[in-house]
Amino acid sequence: GGAKMAAGSGGPAAREVFAEGVLHHPLRRESQVELREHIDSLATELCRINEDQKVALDLDPYVKKLLNARRRVVLVNNILQNAQERLRRLNHSVAKETVRRKAMLEAAGGYPQGLPGK
Repeated sequence: GGAKMAAGSGGPAAREVFAEGVLHHPLRRESQVELREHIDSLATELCRINEDQKVALDLDPYVKKLLNARRRVVLVNNILQNAQERLRRLNHSVAKETVRRKAMLEAAGGYPQGLPGK
Protein backbone atom coordinates (compact mmCIF):
# COMPACT_ATOMS: atom_id res chain seq x y z
CA GLY A 1 0.00 0.00 0.00
CA GLY A 2 2.05 2.92 1.31
CA ALA A 3 5.32 1.85 -0.26
CA LYS A 4 3.73 1.61 -3.70
CA MET A 5 2.22 5.08 -3.32
CA ALA A 6 5.52 6.55 -2.14
CA ALA A 7 7.34 4.93 -5.04
CA GLY A 8 4.79 6.04 -7.59
CA SER A 9 4.34 9.63 -6.48
CA GLY A 10 7.71 11.04 -7.54
CA GLY A 11 7.94 9.88 -11.15
CA PRO A 12 10.47 7.48 -12.67
CA ALA A 13 13.51 8.85 -10.83
CA ALA A 14 11.90 8.41 -7.40
CA ARG A 15 10.74 4.92 -8.40
CA GLU A 16 14.27 3.99 -9.45
CA VAL A 17 15.79 5.23 -6.19
CA PHE A 18 13.10 3.37 -4.23
CA ALA A 19 13.71 0.13 -6.15
CA GLU A 20 17.49 0.46 -5.77
CA GLY A 21 17.11 1.02 -2.02
CA VAL A 22 14.99 -2.09 -1.56
CA LEU A 23 17.22 -4.21 -3.81
CA HIS A 24 20.54 -3.19 -2.34
CA HIS A 25 19.66 -2.82 1.34
CA PRO A 26 17.62 -5.93 2.08
CA LEU A 27 16.77 -6.73 5.65
CA ARG A 28 19.56 -9.10 6.62
CA ARG A 29 18.28 -12.67 6.48
CA GLU A 30 20.70 -13.64 9.29
CA SER A 31 19.16 -11.07 11.62
CA GLN A 32 15.69 -12.46 10.87
CA VAL A 33 16.88 -15.99 11.66
CA GLU A 34 18.66 -14.76 14.80
CA LEU A 35 15.50 -13.02 15.99
CA ARG A 36 13.46 -16.17 15.41
CA GLU A 37 15.98 -18.26 17.35
CA HIS A 38 16.01 -15.79 20.26
CA ILE A 39 12.21 -15.86 20.40
CA ASP A 40 12.24 -19.67 20.34
CA SER A 41 14.79 -20.00 23.14
CA LEU A 42 13.00 -17.37 25.21
CA ALA A 43 9.69 -19.22 24.80
CA THR A 44 11.38 -22.51 25.79
CA GLU A 45 12.98 -20.83 28.81
CA LEU A 46 9.62 -19.37 29.90
CA CYS A 47 7.98 -22.81 29.66
CA ARG A 48 10.81 -24.33 31.73
CA ILE A 49 10.53 -21.60 34.38
CA ASN A 50 6.77 -22.13 34.44
CA GLU A 51 7.20 -25.88 35.11
CA ASP A 52 9.85 -25.26 37.80
CA GLN A 53 7.77 -22.76 39.73
CA LYS A 54 6.27 -24.02 42.97
CA VAL A 55 4.05 -20.92 42.96
CA ALA A 56 1.40 -21.07 40.27
CA LEU A 57 2.80 -18.45 37.90
CA ASP A 58 0.88 -18.30 34.65
CA LEU A 59 3.37 -17.51 31.92
CA ASP A 60 1.20 -18.96 29.13
CA PRO A 61 -0.05 -15.54 27.93
CA TYR A 62 3.58 -14.39 27.56
CA VAL A 63 4.54 -17.52 25.67
CA LYS A 64 1.56 -16.97 23.36
CA LYS A 65 2.61 -13.34 22.79
CA LEU A 66 6.15 -14.48 21.96
CA LEU A 67 4.90 -17.07 19.49
CA ASN A 68 2.67 -14.45 17.85
CA ALA A 69 5.65 -12.12 17.56
CA ARG A 70 7.66 -14.94 16.00
CA ARG A 71 4.88 -15.62 13.49
CA ARG A 72 4.87 -11.94 12.51
CA VAL A 73 8.66 -11.99 12.04
CA VAL A 74 8.29 -14.96 9.67
CA LEU A 75 5.44 -13.27 7.75
CA VAL A 76 7.29 -9.98 7.35
CA ASN A 77 10.40 -11.85 6.20
CA ASN A 78 8.38 -13.72 3.55
CA ILE A 79 6.73 -10.50 2.33
CA LEU A 80 10.14 -8.80 2.05
CA GLN A 81 11.68 -11.72 0.18
CA ASN A 82 8.77 -11.84 -2.30
CA ALA A 83 8.97 -8.08 -2.87
CA GLN A 84 12.73 -8.27 -3.43
CA GLU A 85 12.33 -11.14 -5.89
CA ARG A 86 9.65 -9.25 -7.85
CA LEU A 87 11.85 -6.14 -7.92
CA ARG A 88 14.82 -8.17 -9.14
CA ARG A 89 12.73 -9.62 -11.98
CA LEU A 90 11.32 -6.20 -12.84
CA ASN A 91 14.80 -4.67 -12.87
CA HIS A 92 15.97 -7.46 -15.18
CA SER A 93 13.04 -6.87 -17.60
CA VAL A 94 13.68 -3.12 -17.62
CA ALA A 95 17.38 -3.67 -18.35
CA LYS A 96 16.56 -6.06 -21.21
CA GLU A 97 13.99 -3.65 -22.68
CA THR A 98 16.48 -0.76 -22.46
CA VAL A 99 19.10 -2.79 -24.36
CA ARG A 100 16.49 -3.77 -26.97
CA ARG A 101 15.38 -0.17 -27.52
CA LYS A 102 18.94 1.12 -27.74
CA ALA A 103 19.66 -1.51 -30.39
CA MET A 104 16.53 -0.50 -32.33
CA LEU A 105 17.48 3.19 -32.18
CA GLU A 106 21.04 2.49 -33.29
CA ALA A 107 19.78 0.32 -36.14
CA ALA A 108 17.53 3.19 -37.20
CA GLY A 109 20.52 5.54 -37.48
CA GLY A 110 21.42 6.47 -33.93
CA TYR A 111 19.77 8.80 -31.45
CA PRO A 112 17.80 11.74 -32.87
CA GLN A 113 19.36 15.15 -32.15
CA GLY A 114 18.60 16.43 -28.66
CA LEU A 115 17.56 13.07 -27.20
CA PRO A 116 19.77 12.10 -24.24
CA GLY A 117 21.66 8.93 -25.03
CA LYS A 118 20.72 7.22 -21.78
